[in-house]
This record gives sequence, C-alpha cells and structure tokens, in this order.
Amino acid sequence: MSKKFDALLKRIDDPELRAALQAEFSEATDNQRVGLVFEEHLPETVTLRTVRPRRGLKVRRRGDASDSPLMEVLRVRADQATCALPGDDDDADQVLAIPVDELDVVAEFGDPIYPGLREISRAEGPGADPSRPAHIVLNAENYHALQALQWSHAEAVDVIYIDPPYNLGGDLTYNDRRIGKEDAYRHSYWLSFMQRRLELARKLLKPTGIIIVAIDDTEHAHLKLLMDQVFHESNFIATVVWQGGHKNDSKYVSVGHDYMLIYAREESALEGAGVRWREKKPGLEESLAAARRIWEETGGNHAEATKRWRAWLKDLKAKGGVTDAVTRYNNLDETGRPIFTGGNLSWPGGGGPRYDLIHPVTGKPVQVPKPGWRYQPDRMAELIAQGRVRFGKDETSGVQGVAFLDEMDTQVAKSVFSLDRRKSANDLTNLLGGKRFTFPKDHTVLARWIDLVTQSNPDAVVLDFFAGSGSTAQAVMELNAADGGRRQSILVTNNEVDEKTAKRLTKEGHEPGGEEWERWGIFWRVTKPRIETVVTGIREDGSRYSDGLPEQVVFYELTYLDPERVRVDAAYEAVAPLLWIRTGAVGPVLAESSTHGFSVTERYGVLHDVDAWQAFAKALPETATTAFIVTDSPSAFTTAADALPTDVEKVRLYERYLSTFEINTGKGA
Repeated sequence: MSKKFDALLKRIDDPELRAALQAEFSEATDNQRVGLVFEEHLPETVTLRTVRPRRGLKVRRRGDASDSPLMEVLRVRADQATCALPGDDDDADQVLAIPVDELDVVAEFGDPIYPGLREISRAEGPGADPSRPAHIVLNAENYHALQALQWSHAEAVDVIYIDPPYNLGGDLTYNDRRIGKEDAYRHSYWLSFMQRRLELARKLLKPTGIIIVAIDDTEHAHLKLLMDQVFHESNFIATVVWQGGHKNDSKYVSVGHDYMLIYAREESALEGAGVRWREKKPGLEESLAAARRIWEETGGNHAEATKRWRAWLKDLKAKGGVTDAVTRYNNLDETGRPIFTGGNLSWPGGGGPRYDLIHPVTGKPVQVPKPGWRYQPDRMAELIAQGRVRFGKDETSGVQGVAFLDEMDTQVAKSVFSLDRRKSANDLTNLLGGKRFTFPKDHTVLARWIDLVTQSNPDAVVLDFFAGSGSTAQAVMELNAADGGRRQSILVTNNEVDEKTAKRLTKEGHEPGGEEWERWGIFWRVTKPRIETVVTGIREDGSRYSDGLPEQVVFYELTYLDPERVRVDAAYEAVAPLLWIRTGAVGPVLAESSTHGFSVTERYGVLHDVDAWQAFAKALPETATTAFIVTDSPSAFTTAADALPTDVEKVRLYERYLSTFEINTGKGA
C-alpha cells in the first residue's frame, strides 16, 4: 500500500469503511499485472439459439443490448412466455408477457450447457480414401468447442496453430458486448479472453505437442507474459518474426511484421525424445539440378562450370529463391558436386591434438592451427581420403573442411523470414472467385511451420480454434498431397459478421440468428466455401479452381441442447459425432441406437444395452480400437469391459448421454 494512500486512509473515522477500502485497494494493486489495469473477468455468456425458452431458463429479448438484464421464464403457454425482469434495488420484479419467438435463451458462467454436434454437410475430393481420417470443421463458440474437445482429444493434438484477434483500434467483442478502445481494462478483457482458451488448449496437446500463436505489436508483450504463465517460461521455444510487407506512408517506422510465439507443452519431453527441428533447405533441389545441368553443358570443364555455377547462384539469390545455406556452396568438386570449402578444422576452444599434416603436393607439413586440429590423426586421414579436406596451393596456405550440398540438405529454421502477405490475399480472392476476407494467413507459411514442428509426422493432428478463413486446413491438406500423409486438421470458427456488415444488416432490419444475418458470417461466407473448393476443386459458382485433393471434410455446428432432452435420454444422435471424432473420424458414424442393443463399425462400437455385452464382444471387429459402454453401473461396465480385447480402449458413457459432456459449470478451466 502506498504511503500517501495510507495517510489518507487514516483520516477516515468509520473503521468498517476504512477496512473495506483497505481491502479493496489491496486487491486492486495485487491484480495490477505487467503494468496493466488487470482483472480476471468472468467468462463470456452465450446465446443458446437452438434451445427453446421454457420455465426456469434465462432469456433476453432478441435485439436488446447484450448487457441488458436477463429475465427468468416463469412459464410458457402456447407461443407466449411469462418472464420476470429483476427490479432495481428495492423495486419489485416486473412480469412481462413476450412471444417465444422474440426471446433468446442465454447461459451465464456456471449454468450447465449440454453441447451436441449437428452435421451440416460433407465434402469429398476425387479419389478420397475412406480409411483416412476426415478433417473436422466446427461452426462454434471456440471456448465451448475446446471444452467439448477435452473429452475427445485430451493430450491427443500434435500442434495447435492460432491467429487470434489482434485487439486493434476498433471495438473488441467481449462477453457478447463491445469494449471501446478507450476502456482502461481493454487489454485485461483480451487477456482474460485468451487465458481461458489457452488453458484449455494446453490440455489438448500431447506432452511433445507444440502451440504457435500469431500476434502483432499491440498484444505481443502481454501475450508473451500470459503464455509464460499458462505454458511456463521454461517451455518457450522462440519468437519468430514474419516480415510481410512495407508501409512507405508510415509517420515514423514502417511496421510490416507479425510474430509467431512458439511454446512446447513440455520441452523436457522434446529433449527426452531427442527432437531436433530441421527443414529442407529452400531451393535445394532446384540448385542441385542446375549444377548437374551446368556440368553436363560444359563437358566437365571445371573452371568454366564453376564460373557459370557461381553466376547462377548469384542470380537465384537476387530473386530471393535461396538463402546462404545454399549459396555458400559456390564451388564444384572434380565431379561437379556443389561444395563448401570454408569448414573450420581447428579444435573449438583450444587444446586440440597437434601433429604434422603433410601437404599432398609440396610434401611439407602445413601450419598447425593455434587451437590444435579438430580431429585425431586417423579421423583426419579418413576425411582426406573422402575428399572432405581441401589443401591450399602449398603448405603455407592452410587447409579447410569440405561439405557437400547434397549431404547437407537440411537446416535449422531462422527466427526471422520475409514473405509478402499480399500473395495470400490474392490467392484467396482467386480461390473464392471474389474478395470476401482481408489479411488471410498464407497457407504455405503455415504448412512450413506445421511440417517443421511435427518433424514431418504424416499422422499429425493439427488444431486451429481461431480458424478464420481456413488457411490451416488447406496447409494440412497440401502437406498430405506432397507426401501422402494422413494428417488431420480440426478447425473451430464462429460465424461472426464483421462490424461494417453488421451495421448494414442492422440498418436493414436483420438480427443475429436470422437467415440473412448468418449467411454473411465468416463460416458460411468464407471458411466453408474455401475448404470445399480446396477439396473438390470446384468453386461455389460451379467454376473450376483446381483438380481437387483426395481428402474428406465434415462440417458441424455445435448445438446447445435442452436439459429436458438430456434428462429423458433423447439426445444420442447429438453426441454420436463426438464418439466418431474421438476414434479418429474414420469410416461411418454410428448415428443411431441399434435395436440389438449395440452398434459396431470397423473402427469402434457402442454398447447401448449393457445386458447385451456378450453379443457385443463377439460382434466387435478385430480392427476396432474403441468401445463405448453406456451404463450408470460401475460393476456392469467392468463386466462388459473385461470381455473385450485388452488393446481396445473402453470408454464409459452415462445413460443420460449428455451428462458425460456437461460443460460451462465452472469446474476446471
């Protein structure tokens, strides 16, 4: 507590007021983190548009301000709801009669929510293999989607890439309302918004998993500290700088970069697994092909071939096609292989072996470097025999190590790279047949970093819960196309309408949730058509974009189910997709409860009637990896599970299906 405040506090006679102010001040100053006016704001409310108003639920009149008081439904008769609006202070509650169709059900933090998935559509590319995992795209509020994924993908994701809202100069949407740019708690709202999602995201990563978060200068410093808190600073890998453009009209400095913050779930797990990130050198294959062509065209004339090779490299570097990792190999050996002849053969730090190394022409020993030789005599002799040591014209010219470009084909990624962002915007405009989204992330950049941090794992699971235009899905699909991989992307995006369009729609009399409003949202207007076009090769208007890709995508909407349906056990069809997603999203979905008491596919089975456990055990295919057993009885579950093969995962579901997936109760993150 400051001395000035303490002195002022002593001037207050009322001891209770003095104590209350002291406590309030202490709490406020304790919560000033990293120089911010910080407060841990309550999680966002959510409008449950798929739930019909009924007694006991909280509602808001459709079109009312998002911070307007909530009403409680007292009863519903036909299409009319009787609602209680809380009065101010000592005023009595108002009782209002409102048509049901004019009300939205709203859930606050702590109100149980029962999520389900409703399939919207599927897209399948030419030659798609049904035995490969399907990509999943969820139209959902990402906080609730992440909560639902805790059940299906806990510690199952290889890499998370997100490009969250940057909290720029316009209004920030938080808790279903707009936060003005002058609000002192603006950064605090944004950090609270991000913190809850990052805490859930961390639980989804494998121990060796990686998260990459794109951000700009506005929140970079704050986000770095938040990431240190959630993932721990010992798991920080790097801040990567993407120079994406140049602003010549800037008043002071041309700021054209963004950042990518990279963290491991557990860096010690990467260390224990001996993980080293390496990537193919850009321009490598092109350069090796050029060297072979030049050697053939010059008839093996070493001097002429070397001259032309160096000129070719200089021209390629000027075009930005390669880095020094390739261009430093500017010599050719006697067979035309590109080589680098500047290798250091002295012992690092000094104290290396000292012996005579004889020049092959003069027969005299070359000068021993002050730190000593890097290798023992026997190893040095091997390297000379392999052509990996180059001598000068005589013993006074020293020696250098030789490295071959075709053997040094990988490199460590640099923390700074340049790529014009305008290309990705133009590519997306071409893909969609018109401009619908500004500043999409370049899918080729995402593909590069996803491939790097997963070490080209062909079975990697990639999650993006700020999916935007869908760049991550395209990146994953094109990685599969390049190497035949079975990578799976899981995308979550809401159907938010941009501020300018929202104002226009409001002026025209449309409301959120209405058909006209929703069709202008990012999911329906950008994400879904983009991914469908990438997969099928056909745009929305029927024109051809490409030959497509052999991939499958399923589009879902996260729905909010009425608790009454949960209590009467009438919601299996809503959770069936979650079971399928948990088993890898391969093959058919067991969407209906069987009259035989169980259902099976080649991948998994669901035992609805625990009394049919013996028949279920016989019917479950050897290829099945998971069995879902529906019962409230622990002993019945054990009996059924013991009858199944040991390598089959046994998962218990409660008889009130959605009780298994209850979220938003305040438990955990």
